[in-house]
Amino acid sequence: MEKIKVGVVGATGYAGAEICRLIAGHPAAELAAISSVSFEGQALSDVYPAYREMCDLICTTQEAVVEKSDVIFAALPHGLSQELAAECDKKGKAFIDLGADFRLKSEEEYTEWYGGTFTDKALHEKAVYGLPELFREEIKKTKLVANPGCYTTAVPLALVPALEKGYIETTGIIANCASGVTGAGRKPAQNSHYPELNEGMSAYKVACHRHTPEIEQTLSKISGEKMHITFVPHLLPVNRGILATCYAKLKPGVTEEMLRAAYEERYGKEPFVRLLPKGKSADIHNIKYTNFCDVSIFTDLRTGTFIAISAIDNMVKGAAGQAIQNMNILFGLDETCGLKLVPPAF
Repeated sequence: MEKIKVGVVGATGYAGAEICRLIAGHPAAELAAISSVSFEGQALSDVYPAYREMCDLICTTQEAVVEKSDVIFAALPHGLSQELAAECDKKGKAFIDLGADFRLKSEEEYTEWYGGTFTDKALHEKAVYGLPELFREEIKKTKLVANPGCYTTAVPLALVPALEKGYIETTGIIANCASGVTGAGRKPAQNSHYPELNEGMSAYKVACHRHTPEIEQTLSKISGEKMHITFVPHLLPVNRGILATCYAKLKPGVTEEMLRAAYEERYGKEPFVRLLPKGKSADIHNIKYTNFCDVSIFTDLRTGTFIAISAIDNMVKGAAGQAIQNMNILFGLDETCGLKLVPPAF
């Protein structure tokens, strides 16, 4: 069978480079073309020497990427994907956007949180939110996928089974999350400068992080009512990983046994969600470099609080791996194709 030809726009950023790394080991896909504004004319392996003799493609133009590819991954800052998506749509190419341009269904919210507008409202109607564990059937029917971000994957996957069953209150939910520094992107900034970051941990963008409306959109769709959460992200002095610790009020009469049964039912057949045994807590070390989401659940009966903890690699399940999972769905492949990755034990 002829391999799927993959194009990556923004290939030299962390998410774009991670797509290239994963596609290099994909049995049913191959890199056809890559682009980078900052490194046009240079080989990806010159930017990332670890890729030498594994991924030596030369960075070209966006136009060349679209022409040579069956599916285009866009790893671009918000505001830069809409025109490219329209071109791909016109040419009948599959388009998977790792940026934020198609994630929010409300243009009003997009304007509030990102300062932009929907340049083609009909195109936005075609976009499907690409969280496979929740919206798999919708993804199968589109060619335009809005790939979720890292926090926006970790928090819903931690909470959805309890929310679906009506076992927790829809108000007062708190998502206390911590991220590795690759989530800030490759461009240097003071808070990700090594001396500033090392041996520290701090909250950032408290009560104003752009992933807030995206998380709320997913939870609201699942619950059937408009939801608001308190979301506090923190920066960890590590390269990779998201740990999301989520707190919600238990409804009267709900037991830990009921919750565990709900999570086993919801995720029992999901290849990338691992429900941990009772008493075990999710750890970013155990999902590193993989597309797994580890989930652990606890109840605090003294306070009537449900605690759900999820761990993902923000560069894989939180970005590139999930994007490839979506590609596999679009092209009728097994979702695990190219993503059967074993985490390092130490």
